Amino acid sequence: MIIGGLYSFKNGKEIIEQKFPNELQEVQIIIQSIDAQQLKNKTSKEKTMQGRMLYSPPGLNKAFKSEFDRRNWYKEKIYCDYQDYNYYAPGFNPYVPSGRQKLYREMDFLKNRVGVEVQFGKYAFMAYNVCAKMTIFHNLDFIDVGIEIVPLK
Repeated sequence: MIIGGLYSFKNGKEIIEQKFPNELQEVQIIIQSIDAQQLKNKTSKEKTMQGRMLYSPPGLNKAFKSEFDRRNWYKEKIYCDYQDYNYYAPGFNPYVPSGRQKLYREMDFLKNRVGVEVQFGKYAFMAYNVCAKMTIFHNLDFIDVGIEIVPLK
């Protein structure tokens, strides 16, 4: 893969270049090490693109996970604490919605106070990742800066 564009939110590019050059270089190497053409193996079933070969989002995510794991980046999960709110119905436990596990947020990859999110397919979450999730992880003192990886055509 190539890096086709950069967007610096709140001077993030300048900060990461200055304070976290090693982590930035690792992320750039990881992106460049992934051969996306090998992952163009999903056959479209959509009406407008029937039979066309597309990139596989699960395959791309797996490739990124493998490369980040090899370089000792890790996933960080934080559980949500909603017990301070008084608007839940009696008997409703926000920690176990519909019998599932506790609610949580997680950062795809984290190392030395740099967080990385990889977003393939659900572009509405890109703004959430940058403006909300990374802010939450920063406010909880997990990260100082964040990188969002999003594909370009």
